[in-house]
Amino acid sequence: MPSANRFSRHVTIALGSLLVLIARGNASPVEAAEDRRPSFVVLFVDDLGYGDVGPFGNSVHRTPNLDRLAAEGMKLTSFYAAPCCTPSRAQLMTGCYARRVGLNDGPQAWVLLPNDPIGLDAEEVTLPELLKSRGYATACIGKWHLGDQPPFMPTRHGFDYYFGLPYSNDMWPPFNESDDPKMVAMREKFNHAPLPLVRNEKVLQAVEDQSVLTEQYTREAIDFLRRSADRPFFLYLAHTAVHVPLYPGKRFLGKSQNGKYGDWVEEVDGSTGEILAALDELGLSRRTLVVFTSDNGASLRWGGSNSPLRGGKGGTYEGGLREPCIVRWPGRIEAGSVCDEMTTEMDLLPTLAKLAGAAPPGDRIIDGRDVWPLLSSQPGAQSPHEAFYYFSRKRLEAVRSGPWKLWLGKRRLYHLGRDVGETTDVAAEHPDVVERLLALADRARHDLGDGSPQYPGENLRPAGRVDNPRRLIDHDGTIAPDVR
Repeated sequence: MPSANRFSRHVTIALGSLLVLIARGNASPVEAAEDRRPSFVVLFVDDLGYGDVGPFGNSVHRTPNLDRLAAEGMKLTSFYAAPCCTPSRAQLMTGCYARRVGLNDGPQAWVLLPNDPIGLDAEEVTLPELLKSRGYATACIGKWHLGDQPPFMPTRHGFDYYFGLPYSNDMWPPFNESDDPKMVAMREKFNHAPLPLVRNEKVLQAVEDQSVLTEQYTREAIDFLRRSADRPFFLYLAHTAVHVPLYPGKRFLGKSQNGKYGDWVEEVDGSTGEILAALDELGLSRRTLVVFTSDNGASLRWGGSNSPLRGGKGGTYEGGLREPCIVRWPGRIEAGSVCDEMTTEMDLLPTLAKLAGAAPPGDRIIDGRDVWPLLSSQPGAQSPHEAFYYFSRKRLEAVRSGPWKLWLGKRRLYHLGRDVGETTDVAAEHPDVVERLLALADRARHDLGDGSPQYPGENLRPAGRVDNPRRLIDHDGTIAPDVR
């Protein structure tokens, strides 16, 4: 039996959706049932840098399908995620800062590890849950990384179907030439077992060859599109690529001008092309909103590029969490357009939910905002965010408001509109801006905390937790009895 709180949460979702339908005006129930609600495809790449694809300036990697996507849609050039894997996914699913939902600092590491005791809490309302309340078919294909214990899996958080890896592809014993000593030491410390390939809540097998993952994910995604073509759907395809260790498929291996990293970027582009072709074939393109983006910046030592941004994965310079983002919906989003207003992955929940006729829960803080006015190029549309906060684990390191970004430690101020590479500190010339951003940071410290006893955070929600977490699969390949 569901808990009383969980029952109340589902009532909240249903009431929110009903209110949206009422607000739409005089549509009859039949008209509401037959409306042309859009379907959604979110293509989420792992560790892909801002400057890794053609539409964002890369001239080395061949990305013709992403070039097409950008030509037919909109580039979001100030789109923010989080500096690392688990926090970013928590933000996408909940529409909240990872700090707010307890998933920006795991008990063992910054990201969740195999058999961690915490994960996405059952009381959080997720994007797929909101869409399911409006009759959407939902599928998560690929990397999850919000907890590998049964209560944390995608099928417990609104997805009808799941196929993929529950965490990152480096959390396994084998090493290859792309590993560095830190990665080797981490895996020796945590004694990782083989990678489990999961369908729904059952482990199919230990992954023996990562080079087939992108192809498998793409095939599963297209199968879902075919099964769901007669109803609104939400496909979340979260690639294992291009996280290290690097395992491009055989068709792409050695074909790029940037080693295995470039090979895998080009395979992701190829996968995107197959998804777009399937939408065309099924006659779904004009009623499907496609989002392509990444969870965090590239790790530069493997060949990725965050140009022209400074920094990379794990950091709070722009290169750590400003992501390439392309959004396409033919006939509704202007082809070849560009938006540089500040947007975030947290905005996908309220934006897509509203387009589907649902509403975010009203009984909790949701940090994301509806950015459809920006995506649809409405006259005078501006970012709905007064500020964006840059967290490194629990620590608040910087704040952006408009074009201004203030680093809090040394109080360095950058005008990102003129200096996206964060090269020239202009704090001395703009003391009024510094004071305004310090006030915003102080407000965030009270709301979200900064890891100090002085500022524990007034509006934080706990992560989910289980007692006695168990491995899905052991070192000898034995699958746990309850997930076979």
